[in-house]
Amino acid sequence: MTTKAIEQRFGPYGGRYVPEMLIPALDELTEAYAGLRNDPGFQQELSDLFTTYSGRPTPLTYAANLTRRLGGCKIYLKMEGLNHTGAHKITNALGQGLVARKMGKTRLIAETGAGQHGVATATVAAKLGMACTVFMGQVDIQRQYPNVYAMRLLGAEVVPVTFGTRTLKDAVNAALKHWIEHLDDTHYLIGSALGPAPYPAMVRDFQSVIGREVKTQIMEAEGRLPDSLVACVGGGSNSIGLFAPFVDEPSVRCFGTEAGGTGPKPGENAARFGENPQIGIVQGYKSYFLQNDDGQVQETHSISAGLDYAGIGPELAQLHDEGRIHFSSVLDSEVLEAFKILCREEGIIPALESAHAVARAMQLAPGLPKDHIMVINISGRGDKDIFITAKHLDETRWVEFLKSEVQDIENH
Repeated sequence: MTTKAIEQRFGPYGGRYVPEMLIPALDELTEAYAGLRNDPGFQQELSDLFTTYSGRPTPLTYAANLTRRLGGCKIYLKMEGLNHTGAHKITNALGQGLVARKMGKTRLIAETGAGQHGVATATVAAKLGMACTVFMGQVDIQRQYPNVYAMRLLGAEVVPVTFGTRTLKDAVNAALKHWIEHLDDTHYLIGSALGPAPYPAMVRDFQSVIGREVKTQIMEAEGRLPDSLVACVGGGSNSIGLFAPFVDEPSVRCFGTEAGGTGPKPGENAARFGENPQIGIVQGYKSYFLQNDDGQVQETHSISAGLDYAGIGPELAQLHDEGRIHFSSVLDSEVLEAFKILCREEGIIPALESAHAVARAMQLAPGLPKDHIMVINISGRGDKDIFITAKHLDETRWVEFLKSEVQDIENH
């Protein structure tokens, strides 16, 4: 971990645009984390959980078949989907869960879109003996019901959010409101590198283990740093976790991939750096947000529930402005094609979020020299997306299966 002060802002972005009553709680969290992040005992406890519970380090796998198919650069996959609970989200959840317990909190709350962060939070709460409540948009509950089932199995209360677009941004608002009402015993476990300070810096620190592992692993495999890194970007936790340890390595290019959805019109995508990037202040921090002409947060769409968030983490916003990270978007159709190709070529079923990164890599790789080394962050596995991918890729047989399951339940 770093010895630098915990950043409150990243250039003009970040900050704490929250009700006055939340400031003492954010101060308490900042002070606690500042004391713990360089505490050897805390870091050893976290490291032990990474190794013995989460499954770190996750492998860095040479994708020989994908490399051969694309005919360009040499491609490696960082296999974050092999973490316990199936995504990188558990890394930050373990870190914040330990911080909360050190602070004497007995409850964790969270919001979730794709469900992976909710499952990770519920898992950590069970592991650490804490109560857990997860807020989730009603639309996302329908899209990601297997994860809702898992959260409840783990002992969490899942609260449907039924106002607004009934997706992630509304779940964030519901969680913030609940936190204000339960500050004494509750820690709000934010899952991405956004929100009011100190969350963006704290989440980045915990997720930076991804990039640190890549540095070590690629040096062992190739004897040098990679030339490019590719990651999907919703709020940005997996991407900043991969990119942050390389930001000061000018030879390494960083590519962030946003959700292009079904097209460029408002409401069809979640590409914050698309045709009309707009800066705003939403949900406690300043960054780029998709907004309508009245300045209200724009409705979004993505085939992946984890990428349809209207904002982006403040450090990524700063790195965009500085030209350090190159952002672009891919369409839902391109994501499904990349999903199928990674399944068939490498025997890996990625999360739809991660398939965005694969789709971008498929655009870049053929034009790059064969000695160029690229690392794609496979941030999660695709179990949670089975109800989406099966509907698109195997609809007839999937519908027959669902009908038979319903019939079996009704007969018993």
